Amino acid sequence: MKVVGIDQHTMMPVVVITDAEERGFIPILIGPAEANAITIQMEGIKPPRPITHDLLKNILDGFGAKVSRVVITELKDETYYARIYLKTGKGEIDIDARPSDAIALALRTDAPIFISEEVAAKAMVIHREEEDKELEEFRKFLDSVTPQDFAK
Repeated sequence: MKVVGIDQHTMMPVVVITDAEERGFIPILIGPAEANAITIQMEGIKPPRPITHDLLKNILDGFGAKVSRVVITELKDETYYARIYLKTGKGEIDIDARPSDAIALALRTDAPIFISEEVAAKAMVIHREEEDKELEEFRKFLDSVTPQDFAK
């Protein structure tokens, strides 16, 4: 998974999910708060008090539940849907979630993130050789983004 950047046309935060070989990617527009939650986790920043996704992880830990995986399951009317799969003492349950929240929680729990084949078929942007320069510039931009960029 490649994470948060800003779309230069709309100035909206996006999360970019790549396949294992980085041959394709799926950009998902997300809110500034979720972008911040993902970014601070990826950068290892520890807020002085738990933010929402930290609180959710702490609650799950308190109940002995474990996030086993996150799956981006659907793309309907330009809206992505995700499921968070939890292992509990009573078995596995899955919970509906926005992809941005599911990703923020997965990063905090070291859970794998998957994309359904249906979503990949609809939304995956395949990397082409001629796009190397543009993609490299985008990667450099992603590497330079900080949480403060989303406060503006």
